[in-house]
Amino acid sequence: MSIFTSFYKNCARRSVFSQLFPSIMSKPARDLSSQVKEIEQELKKNPYFDKYAHKISAIQQTNPEELVSRFEAGKPSSKPKEDKSKELKVGKAKAPLKSEALSQTSNRQLSKIMKTELLVDKSADEVKKIWEEYFKGKDALAAAVPAHLYSIIEERSAKHPVFLFPLPRDQGYEFFLLQFDSGQIHFTPLISYQTHGADAPECLLMTYYTELKADKGIVLLHGEYDTNFLNAIEAQCLANQVQLYYGENDTHRTKLLEKFTMKPDSFDHMDLVKEVERLSF
Repeated sequence: MSIFTSFYKNCARRSVFSQLFPSIMSKPARDLSSQVKEIEQELKKNPYFDKYAHKISAIQQTNPEELVSRFEAGKPSSKPKEDKSKELKVGKAKAPLKSEALSQTSNRQLSKIMKTELLVDKSADEVKKIWEEYFKGKDALAAAVPAHLYSIIEERSAKHPVFLFPLPRDQGYEFFLLQFDSGQIHFTPLISYQTHGADAPECLLMTYYTELKADKGIVLLHGEYDTNFLNAIEAQCLANQVQLYYGENDTHRTKLLEKFTMKPDSFDHMDLVKEVERLSF
């Protein structure tokens, strides 16, 4: 199991995504029928539209107004924002993955998952084995992150709280939007975010438990993924990229993070694909 981790202090601004995806987020208003057709044509340009077509079609047939409303919600506002607290926060309204996942991560206390008092005399390696064994055979990721690595990624993710990861698929690559939020990472398919905005459901939630950081020198990681979107290998691939971009001192990958955050208008998502193709997970 590869080691990976993260942290978050800031939320993404709406303008970042309007600059990255201008073709899908800036269309003039028309009558309802024309708007629905226009939205459908825009979404079909995404190579992974087929995977979500049935969901979009259902909304289109039963409630076209909702489809238009959600699409319009992703557009940048024409009015200047005076209060930054009112700006879009990508991970603010995440839909739960499953009741089981929510029950294990909602309080984010390690004692809710295991009896921490029984770990007092255990070494870091022993705790790691216990942790990984507990989640073995479940639709979950588990790892023990060295404290120094957690600190590195904590600092870097504070500067770059939102990013994109590509995931290899049979017909190319699918992109996933990730956001760090108070010791958790939320992953959402990019096409889902483009359609639903802040209401887009997440497909992977990674949570970090820092209770043993001081005594054992490790931070325990638990990741829960939605099997309707990801399998174990795909979830692991996304998690591995967290370590690659946020935990390693690679000049090229660091520049990609900086460009996405500071100069989104010049960011080329194909640079991420090139990076994946030169790596082996």
